[in-house]
Amino acid sequence: MKKVIPLTIIITLSVAVVSIVVFLALHINLVVVDGHSMKNTLQDGDSMIVENIFYKPNRDDIVVINMDHVGFEKPIIKRIIAIEGDVIDFNFDKGEVYLNNELLDEPYIAEEMTSNREFSKFPQTVPKNHVFVMGDNRNHSMDSRRSHVGMVEQKNIIGKMFMKFSSVSSPKSS
Repeated sequence: MKKVIPLTIIITLSVAVVSIVVFLALHINLVVVDGHSMKNTLQDGDSMIVENIFYKPNRDDIVVINMDHVGFEKPIIKRIIAIEGDVIDFNFDKGEVYLNNELLDEPYIAEEMTSNREFSKFPQTVPKNHVFVMGDNRNHSMDSRRSHVGMVEQKNIIGKMFMKFSSVSSPKSS
């Protein structure tokens, strides 16, 4: 005798599967790095999974940010340096970053800052619902130090890097 699965169980399981797929599609994205502003942490062509499930910004998070409201065609990828209420400051002569009057230890940066061209005035306090972001490749990054980017509203954060996959370079010809 064949066992028959009731229609209500099939419908319930189908709805559950569709709900999970829709939830994941809304909260998890695959992003490909385009550019060098996060070098050495991320390389041009690397892929990363970005998630925003119950996301609350934290210092050192690597995030993808929608910046089309300031004329950027594509989202940008940056590291959160400061969150609301933090005071950010720089000693541009020495290439140093200060968070709440403490020198930041930044082993992830590609190189120290060598100039302060086009930068906003500092120190600054990060406003409520905003973050201060910078690229790890400090001398080649369009980020919160520049007035046209400035402090980033949290609502513009698409998500946080959950996992990265390094790009595979093709072998060089001899």
